Amino acid sequence: QVQLVESGGGTVQPGGSLTLSCTPSRRIASIYVMGWYRQAPGKQRELVAHIAVSGSAYYADSVKGRFTISRDNAKNTMYLQMNNLEPEDTAVYYCNAGSWGQGIQVTVSS
Repeated sequence: QVQLVESGGGTVQPGGSLTLSCTPSRRIASIYVMGWYRQAPGKQRELVAHIAVSGSAYYADSVKGRFTISRDNAKNTMYLQMNNLEPEDTAVYYCNAGSWGQGIQVTVSS
């Protein structure tokens, strides 16, 4: 089971930006699909975006045009660049590669 280490969360004002990182315990090039999910208080965990080894990406409608998912084989890391953040983006964000990361808090508040 691949272990995942997430970083980059925090608190930001509306309209701000954050970048989340996820580093797996094995070569990222061997993981066909990786993704980011999030869970807001009182809500179910939802898919934010995922990316295949080919680079093909999918985004939830709520983040299209604001978030960008990418993977860097050389750094063995997946990223989620989040721009124009909204209070509704506040959640715990989880990396997934067949297993789950520990989760990282993102808070958007003025």
